[in-house]
Amino acid sequence: MLRTIFSIGLFAILGLVALKFIFGIFGFAVGLFMWLLVAAVKIAIVALVIYFIIRIVSPDTARRLREKWSGAM
Repeated sequence: MLRTIFSIGLFAILGLVALKFIFGIFGFAVGLFMWLLVAAVKIAIVALVIYFIIRIVSPDTARRLREKWSGAM
């Protein structure tokens, strides 16, 4: 009986350690994903600002860029 209680306790502790390890890896993956998402948003905002500046300064160049990336409208 005592051996059964110790085995159940051992498996419970091993399960908790395994869960902590697995969620630790997922936590790292979520953190990495969020960092990449923030970096992509920053790059998109900079590209949008540059596009609007080009659109104000040279509308013909902006039209050619728009046709190059999204097709003729």
